[in-house]
Amino acid sequence: MKHPNAKTITGLALAAALVAGLAQDALAQQKIVISNWDGYMPADLLENFTAATGIEAELSVHATNEEIMGKVVAGQGRGYDVLFVSSPFAEALNELGLAAQLDHSMIPNMANLYPEAMTLDHDPGNKFSVPYAWGTTGLCYRSDLVEGTPDSWDALLKPSDALKGKITMLSTDRWLMAAAFLEMGESVNSKDEAKIQAAKDLLIEAKKNLLAYDDTTFYSKLVSGEAELVHAWDGWCNYGIAENADIKYVIPKEGTDLWVDAIVVTEASENKEAAQKFIDYVLGEEVGVWVASNILYKTPNKVAMDALDPALLEQFPNMAMAPADMLKNEQLRDLGAAQKDYTKAITEIMAAN
Repeated sequence: MKHPNAKTITGLALAAALVAGLAQDALAQQKIVISNWDGYMPADLLENFTAATGIEAELSVHATNEEIMGKVVAGQGRGYDVLFVSSPFAEALNELGLAAQLDHSMIPNMANLYPEAMTLDHDPGNKFSVPYAWGTTGLCYRSDLVEGTPDSWDALLKPSDALKGKITMLSTDRWLMAAAFLEMGESVNSKDEAKIQAAKDLLIEAKKNLLAYDDTTFYSKLVSGEAELVHAWDGWCNYGIAENADIKYVIPKEGTDLWVDAIVVTEASENKEAAQKFIDYVLGEEVGVWVASNILYKTPNKVAMDALDPALLEQFPNMAMAPADMLKNEQLRDLGAAQKDYTKAITEIMAAN
């Protein structure tokens, strides 16, 4: 039976379709600039995103958090729409008023995240950031060359004679200082000047036994046998495991840090709707599976992690660590004014003989 208001309903439907079409056209005219670490997302992600949404996207690569922070702070965020940064830097951007508040209605795929990913200390409720990857820092070692299991930060900081000269440590300030703080039984976010001094002294003494500070090629040194024990992020240790099954990863008994890499939309962005559309696309299952399978880091995307090939988790056991277990460790936080004390300590450690 024909509805008595068929013409009215049809007219409203056409009007709604027209409005939706105009909105989509307006969205497609937006172009977003994304800054991320190299290789941290699928090579064809932006191309596929544009094909799916009509939104043009450009990638700018940064090597470190400090590099992109310098650019964003200097320019007050202008020229960037989406930033991939570690959580202390996301927190700092928010404190500086440079991170936009997110509209969750524009990011429905946020429902794909673990519940724990919505309650992280740096941003409870994900008001200004969305977690992209997360994990731990620990000891990565050649089980065929190292006697026993190195289960303490002392293995790095106060090594046996057999390991001296065969160890590398991360030089990035937060993680280098964290190793000392954890060995000392202190917070990885300590702002106490005396404790920072004590950590610096411990690291200067430990430096005498190192092969090198290495933030990028340490797993290659393990594969070649040049190093036998390295200070490593869990995902980077997996790159070594992929080449040599004798490489293992362990979290020291004193604990570790919880690190989180997050996605932020800049407050200066004139394309916030398109930027949040991009975040939603990244949180989809298909992209999420690629991310975890290729960067070999755990991600907060539960739907994607549940869809991973079980053989991958068997090959890289640290990827199977449950979120609840990760969150037993202290999350790295923004240090505020104390950051300058860390920077000074690291400068002095690097300069020490």
